[in-house]
Amino acid sequence: MGFKKIIDKFIIIHRLKSMNPSFRQLQLFLALAERGSVTEAARLCGVTQPTASMQLKDLADTVGLPLFDVIGRRVHLTEPGKKLAETARVMLSEWAGFAQEIDGMRGLTRGRLSVAVVSTAKYFMPRLLAGFCRKYPEIDIALEVLNRDGVVARLRDNRDDLAIMSKPPEDLDTEEARFLSNPLVAIAPLSDADKSPISLKSFSEDRLILREKGSGTRLAIDALFAGAGLKPRIRLELGSNEAIKQSVAGGMGVGVVSRHALSADPASEGLALPDVEGFPIETSWRIVFLKGKRLSPIARAFRDHLLIEARSL
Repeated sequence: MGFKKIIDKFIIIHRLKSMNPSFRQLQLFLALAERGSVTEAARLCGVTQPTASMQLKDLADTVGLPLFDVIGRRVHLTEPGKKLAETARVMLSEWAGFAQEIDGMRGLTRGRLSVAVVSTAKYFMPRLLAGFCRKYPEIDIALEVLNRDGVVARLRDNRDDLAIMSKPPEDLDTEEARFLSNPLVAIAPLSDADKSPISLKSFSEDRLILREKGSGTRLAIDALFAGAGLKPRIRLELGSNEAIKQSVAGGMGVGVVSRHALSADPASEGLALPDVEGFPIETSWRIVFLKGKRLSPIARAFRDHLLIEARSL
């Protein structure tokens, strides 16, 4: 975090102390910032919409500046609102960590865990979460499944305890731990199955169906082709592995997906795994959080759970 941002946060926190907003108001405003709707914020915080609206109005009056505008039934934060959301996020995160530390001293394990994962991780995360939930039944878990850009945006704003992705952003100072292999494999229609080796050049000239630019899978594929000095022929760019699998199985071309996105028997999905030069591309799933972030006891427990239980996958 830059020196200017630290100073800005210090100033805002100092002002908030003198303004004396309530804890509930900050919770509501942060929910509003993340959900984009007063109705959703009220539901999330367990209050009625009129109560939420009144509390948010009181908060804006306390700050003395408009915090958000409503355009087309959607909430858009003003610049003061964005600064308040960032500050409230830090303050509430610190308080949640403190509460968990106190519970830990009392021998209790309860609280809330927030995890953002890229969409491909949905193929294995439920199994890992299930084991954690059985071990800690009193913990509430919020799981956000997004594309890589969405997870990076939440990571940048420190919205979650942990993020799960294969390619952390290079422009953020993060800490990470690899916990699971993520091989990327070439797929082809089962009807076109050919066991003979295929050169990377020939593969690049086929009708490629790939993930969208910016996804972790696409970044790895682009790096492979660039390293070989090849410019691939891309027929389709799709936003999900399921769409790629269906398109390839339907004979529209060949593609690349995480092995985790396929069943144990790809033939049952109408797919074959051709022997393509350079594949599988070896990548890893990683637990990622901002450097310097103090993990709560629950986040530390979940990180340790992933590192141990992922071996069974």
